[in-house]
This record gives sequence, structure tokens and C-alpha cells, in this order.
Amino acid sequence: MIKVTQDEIKILSKYIKDVSGVHLDLSKAYLIETRFKNILEETGCTSYADLYTKARSDPSKTIERKMIDAITTNETLFFRDSGPFELLQHKILPDLIDKRASKISNFFPLPIRIWSAACSTGQEVYSISIVLKELLNDLSKYNIKLLGTDISDAAIAQASYGSYNKFEIERGLTRDKLQKYFVANGDSWKVKDEIRILANFKKLNLMQPVNGLGKFDIIFCRNIAIYFTVEDRKALFHKIADILEYDGYLIIGSTESLTGVCPRFEPKRYLRSIFYQLKE
Repeated sequence: MIKVTQDEIKILSKYIKDVSGVHLDLSKAYLIETRFKNILEETGCTSYADLYTKARSDPSKTIERKMIDAITTNETLFFRDSGPFELLQHKILPDLIDKRASKISNFFPLPIRIWSAACSTGQEVYSISIVLKELLNDLSKYNIKLLGTDISDAAIAQASYGSYNKFEIERGLTRDKLQKYFVANGDSWKVKDEIRILANFKKLNLMQPVNGLGKFDIIFCRNIAIYFTVEDRKALFHKIADILEYDGYLIIGSTESLTGVCPRFEPKRYLRSIFYQLKE
């Protein structure tokens, strides 16, 4: 394996941060070597400095996309940590529907707008879709906008197709939910159309402006900001605050906190889970 030098780590870490927001410090030599090994071989590069040069000079940005796909973790599973989905089902959605129903005519579908800000290969989005289906049942009464975004082209492609292998399916998905919401597709399982149709997916770099996405009632931004610098975290959550409805809900990772990051939010507790709302 070609070894990466300290100078190359500095160059690559700045490049990766610029194109993805992910911060790599000087201790990440092994991560760079293992994640970029195949790209190094595919491009015929003899050093990581050479890889950096080729990535920067590639007008198609193919190498850049491969590097982003390789460095982003894409660690996900269905109903990850369970708490946020119990919170969504038993607290957030019922409260939101009660508030919105009092302000809208019965003749119009009630709008519910949810954003999964780092959706990876889609398991979080489809977990949300299943919660919506099981709680609301007749979805024709609701105007649901469920958006999943991620910086990885490969992740968004899989999420959009909604197909998962045996290993991915067995991570967090119960047998009854598998039988109810998925169909066998060769050696894999594909999400049923009634669940797939609820969601849209698009590529998005969270370091870029997000104003064009519109406003959301519920935002999931879990386990991604931990890879950013403190300053980038602050910038991200201020952007999220701008597009969250004044009475909306923000759900972050179970080990994360917005204390000292974004004073516009205040934490709220429901049973064993924490969510955030904008301060009045």
C-alpha cells in the first residue's frame, strides 16, 4: 500500500473539507490510505499528491466524486437508535398534526414537510416513511414532502432505487416490517411503491446554501455534524434554523448537542429522547 505523507494529509484534508465539509486531522493517515487505495490504483497515481493534482485538474469531477463517495462514512441502518422514530411517532407527528389541523380547511390535505439532511443510502428516509404510513394510514389526507439529501452520488443512487441486500435489510428492520413494506428482488429486497413514492432524493453538500429547499416542519440531521469543524457546525445549524418552521422540530444524533453551537435552538425532552425547537 502506498503510504501518505504528513504534507499530503494536509493537502488532502483541506481539499476534502472544501468539497465535502468533512474534516480530517493529521491522525487520519490510515483512513486516507484505506479509503483512497482503489482510486489510486484506478487512476494510475503513484502518490497521494499525484491523486490530488489529478482530482483538481479533472474537468468531469469524476475523481472528486469517487473521493467523496469513499471518504463519507455512509454508516446507517433502518430505525437507527430507535428513539428518534418513537419520538416521531408518539410525540412530534401527533403534535404537529394537531397544530396544523386547527389552521387548515378540511378540504385541503394537511402538509407535512420532512428533511433528512444526511440520508446516506436511504434507510433513515424509509424508516420515516414507514412511521408515517403506520401512524397516518390514509396518506391521501396529507400532502407529504419527504426529502433525503446526501453528498454522495452512490448513496443517493441507491436511496432512489430503494434496494437493499440481506446484510443491509437485517440491520434494524424487523421481520414484520420487511414482509409488509418490501418485496423480494433477486438476492435483495426493494421497498414497495407505496413507501417509495413518499420520498424524493437529491445530492446536496451541506456546506452550500440550503435556502432553495423551502421550509420544513421536521428536520433530521443526525451523526453528520460530528465530522465538521466547530465553525462549520455553527454555520450548518444556523442554516437549518433559517428553513425550519417557527414551531418545527429538529432531531440530531443521540451523542450530539447544540449547546454552544446554535443559541437559536432550545432542547426539549420527551421520555428518553431529546429534540430541539427554535426559541420564541
